[in-house]
Amino acid sequence: MVKRSLRVSLSGIQQAKRAFALKGWTQENLAGEVNLKTRQPIWRFFTGQPVDRQVFLSICSILDLDWREISDSPPVDFLDPGEIGGTIPLDIDRLTQQVRSQHRDTIQTQCGILQLLDISHPVSLDDIYVDVNILEEIASQQWFEIADLQNLKPTEFDRVGLGAVEQKQIPGMQAVETYSKLRVLGKPGVGKTTFLQHLAIQCNQGEFAAHQVPIFIALRDFAEESRDTGKFSLLSYIRQTFLTTGISNPSVLEALLQAGRVLLLLDGMDEVLNQDITPVLREIRKFSNQYHRNRFVVSCRTAAQRLQLQGFTDVEVAPFTQAQIIVFAQKWFLALTQTTTRSGQEQAAQFIQKLDLPENWQFRQLVVTPLFLHLACWVFHGQEKFPTKRSEFYKQGLDLLLGQWDEAKGVERDDVYRGFLLPQKLRLLSQLAAVTFEQGQYFFEQRTIEQYIGDYLRNLPGVPLEPEELQLESEAMLNAIEAQHGLLTERARGIFSFSYLAFQEYFTARKIVASHNLRALEQTLGGLVSHITDQHWREVFLLTAAMLRSADSLVQLMKQQIDGLVAQDPYLQEFLMWASQKSQTLSSQPKVATSRAFYLALAQNPHTATHFALASTLDQGMFLDAALDNLLLECAINHSQDFAHANACGEALNNIMVMVLDAGFYKSLQQLRDQLPSPNQNQERFQVWWQTHYSAWIKQLRDTTADYRNIHHSWQFSPEQKQVLQSYYDANQLLVDCLNSNCEVTAAIRQEIETTLLLPQKELEDREWQGD
Repeated sequence: MVKRSLRVSLSGIQQAKRAFALKGWTQENLAGEVNLKTRQPIWRFFTGQPVDRQVFLSICSILDLDWREISDSPPVDFLDPGEIGGTIPLDIDRLTQQVRSQHRDTIQTQCGILQLLDISHPVSLDDIYVDVNILEEIASQQWFEIADLQNLKPTEFDRVGLGAVEQKQIPGMQAVETYSKLRVLGKPGVGKTTFLQHLAIQCNQGEFAAHQVPIFIALRDFAEESRDTGKFSLLSYIRQTFLTTGISNPSVLEALLQAGRVLLLLDGMDEVLNQDITPVLREIRKFSNQYHRNRFVVSCRTAAQRLQLQGFTDVEVAPFTQAQIIVFAQKWFLALTQTTTRSGQEQAAQFIQKLDLPENWQFRQLVVTPLFLHLACWVFHGQEKFPTKRSEFYKQGLDLLLGQWDEAKGVERDDVYRGFLLPQKLRLLSQLAAVTFEQGQYFFEQRTIEQYIGDYLRNLPGVPLEPEELQLESEAMLNAIEAQHGLLTERARGIFSFSYLAFQEYFTARKIVASHNLRALEQTLGGLVSHITDQHWREVFLLTAAMLRSADSLVQLMKQQIDGLVAQDPYLQEFLMWASQKSQTLSSQPKVATSRAFYLALAQNPHTATHFALASTLDQGMFLDAALDNLLLECAINHSQDFAHANACGEALNNIMVMVLDAGFYKSLQQLRDQLPSPNQNQERFQVWWQTHYSAWIKQLRDTTADYRNIHHSWQFSPEQKQVLQSYYDANQLLVDCLNSNCEVTAAIRQEIETTLLLPQKELEDREWQGD
């Protein structure tokens, strides 16, 4: 029979007392660490009297002692082959394989199937799982100056990490193999639970840690059961799990743990209620210390990392790379669309192709986590495109983070929101977003955001709070927003931001739209249009336009603000007048505003390839003007020794003359072509012509073009005027994008705005006077 008790030898007593002295504890402290209700077993241990074997081993583990070295007559092995019904082999490898075999179905059922949001049928983990990468440096534990982060461009603002601050990544499996005690941190929906389930399945299949038995525990379930029984014991909990698989001998688990043959996966530390977290953490520390030869992996949201686990290495799940997004999409459409392999592959290819389009860069910034990537695939599968109204997609994502995700997982969170319902949470987040965005704060110090939260709470009716209590409430609410919903995140020590810039923009727009009456809305919209030239506000304009019940007032205010940008500059007004007059000479009738935009761009930025492509689809006269502009630009380059250039000029003139309908203009171009030297002339005569006649020939071509086509005037803009014009162009483009964003605008107002885009002030006033 196995000894039920052990005692310390005389020499071992001295060794144990020295180890105990190094701890600086009392016997009561040690009893608490061993989870004993009385210190009597501790006293018996240090006096060399028999102590329960399990207690003996626990004391030795905590004091970092080798139990065999200090015990009196230690047993050869713990196991008695005939003690439990059935034979338990002394060969630990055989025992491990027997338990793995008996436990295999339990792990497969527990971890091998996923139930994804809005999907009516379960999905095999292997069919959808994508290998994750790990960041060994936690962003929120690093030190950065807030000024360095404020300078990031919107496209550089990484929705999970730190944007331009690149961090080294390693494969998730490598991290588990490297660290025997690992805590995996990550934002909501980044795939922490799925990673642990994948480890369990891989171990179950012998692909990883084949010498260990995988045990997966949801910590919220462990906490609930332990609270009901009044005893927080992982050993007892695992024994109960083993009983369900037919392993009734407690010595089996003990043997596996002592031999380091267990892979213990503890999921969701952040999901444990506050009332249970202290005993749960104490039990994890004690258990992992006592059975330190095993491998431990714990998952936890990044925001809850303050719940320290001594001896564990913290790492963080990295956002998906482009390659991981592609693999996930391919697996998703194959596994979840229930179509043929070929059809699934085609849909995945279309998804990636459209995701990479420039207009979808906001979606690309969001879909770096499995949760949002799943949502994007689901929406795309239903519509075969990304939604034009991004606000609807953001709303679905926020619904997930603000409760639906926890509800789907059956997670109950602590209520630190003063009983706030969802609408109140949304108002708080909208207030935080609006006040920070208005001040250009994408990153903010902890004390700043706590002050904003305090200001919001102070203005609530029936919430009288003393300053100190208000500070505590603000801090608790910030922690809840970060830990429970992941909407705010600590980017570096003491520096926070919204987890996704898109959410800060969405909440800012929501604050604008939620104005309580028409007059307040008009004032708020007036404040918004004052940012018409600020590129940082572009997405807020688009979201606001899409979310308004009627966007008439917004687009009208935008149009007034845009026209005012150039109204007081006579030279810019002359430039706009020329473009308007030029557009009216076209023989066909494309949209007048489009032709005005073409000529403004042609005069300012003669990028011929773009202009040719646009002009060829609209009007032959525009195409002719683009070709002439291109010829004049080419001729302005010095080709004094290039015979081929003179020949190319002649060929270009021939091609242009085919499009010319005006007889006088045709004859003038013909004369210019005939003045060019023959490419058959020798170089000396060619050089003479070039030096003598080329400048005059270019001037004549430019003057002829200006006379007949009214283009290629020498517009001389100051740097300030160039900047104003660029802002004017960009603001008009934003207005057009708002009109095309499926916003609700009445037909009459839409037509009026489209007709008067890019018009000079005089023509606008004439239209107003005529009542047109």
